[in-house]
Amino acid sequence: MYRKISFQSTLLIAAMAALNGQAAHAQTPPPPAADAAQTPAEPAAAPIFSIGGFDLTGHIDVGYARLSGSGKFVSGVNNRVFDFKHDSAYFHALDLTFTNTPDSGFGGLLDVTLGKDADTIAAYGTISKSKGPANGANHYADVTQLYAHFGAAPFSIIAGKFVTNAGAEVIKSDGDVNYLRSILFGYAIPFTHTGIRATYKVSDALTVLGGVNQGWDAFEDPNHDKTIELGGTFAPSKMVSLAASYYGGKERVSNYPKSDANGMRNLLDLVATFNATEQLALILNYDVGTQERGAPDGGKARWQGIAGYANYQLNDQWRVSLRGEYFDDRDGYRTGVAQKWKEATLTLAYLPAKEWEIRAEVRADKSDQSAFLKPDGVTPTSSQRSFGLEALYKF
Repeated sequence: MYRKISFQSTLLIAAMAALNGQAAHAQTPPPPAADAAQTPAEPAAAPIFSIGGFDLTGHIDVGYARLSGSGKFVSGVNNRVFDFKHDSAYFHALDLTFTNTPDSGFGGLLDVTLGKDADTIAAYGTISKSKGPANGANHYADVTQLYAHFGAAPFSIIAGKFVTNAGAEVIKSDGDVNYLRSILFGYAIPFTHTGIRATYKVSDALTVLGGVNQGWDAFEDPNHDKTIELGGTFAPSKMVSLAASYYGGKERVSNYPKSDANGMRNLLDLVATFNATEQLALILNYDVGTQERGAPDGGKARWQGIAGYANYQLNDQWRVSLRGEYFDDRDGYRTGVAQKWKEATLTLAYLPAKEWEIRAEVRADKSDQSAFLKPDGVTPTSSQRSFGLEALYKF
């Protein structure tokens, strides 16, 4: 019986061919930095295993978080990304990345997430269509990235499933400076895409990229429309870098539960990094997005937010980070509550060895509405406090 070969199947067949059959023509560089606008205090560890030019790296991430609330909005939507329970320990992730992305030649990347975080970042088409990633998926495993790579410096192209280029925070904890994820990471931008992305290094200071994909967090195309991706990074000096990303395309208003309504979705993401001194780095992230037919009255929904970071390296073993955010979900499209939401997070990190990092942090959230639910799951409140403790082992 004839079956049409889907867009994502074609891409992943190409990815698997690259991973299984192509030899690289150059020494393998570190994994690409498309998944990170923040830089961890400690450089990535050397690979623990290599074969055929492919290197295996990864990390183990465990943590504990206690919230003063239930972890949900009055709308029923989780008000935290990964730490969405009132009082719980988490095996967040065992991350395994097998990569070979040479400047010249063929290669590929396979990135697998094992642990509770996998259920949140799982893309549409990889879990039950009746359940969203934050509403019942319990697979504890996600192929976060799987793509074929071809490099012909200064040009490169990838095809398959890969992380978004938007945002100052990333899925991998060892690429962030805080434990508890930001509002913008969880509610303003996507996690992953399935498609094709081309990157061109114009100069040492300027890199541009473009591509086409299935949309937001979609392995299987929800509506048969494609999303365009455009972006670039400008780093005129070691002190300053500017990154911009745009995503635009028709998206289904809701995948969980499935909505029959479709409309144009746009996202503009801007990240500015300023390395004030060798010890102090400042980051500013701004997002604005719209979704046609996403407002309660059937009109265009709009959301926007800004986040600021200050990361100070006290010495080789100690680091302190401060984050502040403001998020305006005026139509309630992203959180289920029409609100203006603020948060502040203070993180103290201890690095006893290059492989280890321990983070302790406190966070305060405040809404202009009684948007949060107290631990009883019934009583609304306008604020929430939390404490988190995380241990990372990088290999």
